[in-house]
Amino acid sequence: MPEAPKESVAENNKKKLEFIEDITSNPDHIQKQVLSEILSRNAHVEYLSRHGLNGHTDRETFKKTMPVVSYEDILPDINRIALGDTSPILCSHPISEFLTSSGTSAGERKMMPTIEEELVRRSLLYSLLMPVMSQFVQGLDKGKGMYFLFIKCETKTPGGLPARPVLTSYYKSSHFKDRPYDPYTNYTSPNEAILCPDSYQSMYSQMLCGLCQRTEVLRVGAVFASGFIRAIRFLENHWSILCHDIRTGTLNPLITDPPLREAVMRILKPDPETAGLVELECGKGSWQGIITRLWPNTKYVDVIVTGTMSQYIPTLDNYSNGLPLVCTMYASSECYFGVNLNPLCTPSDVSYTLIPTMAYFEFLPLHTSNDDNELLDLVNVKQGQDYELVVTTYAGLYRYRVGDVLRVAGFKNKAPQFNFICRKNVVLSIDSDKTDEVELQTAVQAAAGHLEPFGASLAEYTSYADTSGIPGHYVLYWELIHSGAIPIPPSVFEDCCLTMEESLSSVYRQNRAYEAIGPLEIRIVEGGTFDKLMDYAISLGASINQYKTPRCVKFAPIVDLLNSRLASSSFSPKCPKYAAV
Repeated sequence: MPEAPKESVAENNKKKLEFIEDITSNPDHIQKQVLSEILSRNAHVEYLSRHGLNGHTDRETFKKTMPVVSYEDILPDINRIALGDTSPILCSHPISEFLTSSGTSAGERKMMPTIEEELVRRSLLYSLLMPVMSQFVQGLDKGKGMYFLFIKCETKTPGGLPARPVLTSYYKSSHFKDRPYDPYTNYTSPNEAILCPDSYQSMYSQMLCGLCQRTEVLRVGAVFASGFIRAIRFLENHWSILCHDIRTGTLNPLITDPPLREAVMRILKPDPETAGLVELECGKGSWQGIITRLWPNTKYVDVIVTGTMSQYIPTLDNYSNGLPLVCTMYASSECYFGVNLNPLCTPSDVSYTLIPTMAYFEFLPLHTSNDDNELLDLVNVKQGQDYELVVTTYAGLYRYRVGDVLRVAGFKNKAPQFNFICRKNVVLSIDSDKTDEVELQTAVQAAAGHLEPFGASLAEYTSYADTSGIPGHYVLYWELIHSGAIPIPPSVFEDCCLTMEESLSSVYRQNRAYEAIGPLEIRIVEGGTFDKLMDYAISLGASINQYKTPRCVKFAPIVDLLNSRLASSSFSPKCPKYAAV
């Protein structure tokens, strides 16, 4: 690739940063314009007519007329489009495809309609990330990024529309495949590796290319922290054959995809020196600092570590020798939302500035009832308060509840910045108890502290509301990292169970006291169980990019898989403390 002129990089950065300044200085005016544009172009669609909007484009009428909805409310319309109805049901522009959510807890995926021009908005958000980052880390245009990016084989609806994850859609689009040279999107992985539908061939080739270009790598990452850790574990299991390829300049015959082989062979040359170094480092036994040992010029790790991904921070810190963990953007299948304007902040301080041109945003205060009239506009949220995000998009979602809980952390000019707190969905419930992701993770973290004296830590976990007996009880599946040097007595796992129960809500503890819920159970599963869980989810249609370990499982085959790899089981030895009021 030809070298980009230095002036063009600096000038592009300047323009993008000025754009951010402009849109955050007058976000309410922009939001009014966005809503008016969405409603004007879709004035005659069936959905808006059905609810009696009658062509109005002002915010006040829209709020009075249109209901706040969830996925189930619009599912009949989505099904009609999926079956081939091309009339303007939700959007005046043709629906170009459906974007699928990962759907990892109940085993079912949601399908979000989208239109071709949404790719332009997604590309815009991506284009803001590196100009922001360049303010904090210099010289990123002088090297490459080693990112593990994947696609999922798409399906088609009965009406013939593609149904695929949002990242698969983006990577397969001309916006990504045919992107002009940009030093900030100069990756070690060739497009052919990212676009290979075979996850093993893709991972192997991306890791191989990353090792071959190890001295050029300035940043590493994946979408989620779990995906990056999966890549490092792949290296743990395959470094020997990767080194063979690097030493000999030949590509493993398991890589059978012709365009992929051709692309990798353009990069792969015999390099005994690199092969020897990788063998030396990987053969040491300890994987602490492996990122900086193999990719010595790495300046940060670019992964999402907010929400439940925060549990991976200790593992990433271990692999990276404490390199900055950077969360750059906030997005979903429904819409791309915003960017982190302070990317080198600690993970616990990550906040996202919503870009007001992306969609029309409203916010439902969590502490009140779900009265539609209580929704606040972007500029009216209050610092420190929690809200559920509601969006109206160009692609035909109107006052749609995304299900994310956000907390106002501060402001960039007049635009609020939000911490991502959790998904609103309740994770576990047996009786009147309702335990969400944050409560569950807090309890798990408190309980896992009992493992430290034995040189053990928690690698992964999920949960299950077991109602097969009376009363039902919470089941936690734990996979451990444990050398085995110091055995863990069964009583320690009982202590973990009780600590978890003590950390849960008063409603849970009350139900335990009155025997409406049985003792909490921790089931220790064999090593590698959660990798098998991910493999199974991918076989059902989940995307490697978007996969997150589900914090609660309900789908029977997943529960069966976990139970089939059971190593031991422990129950809480007594009832947690509960003081009746």
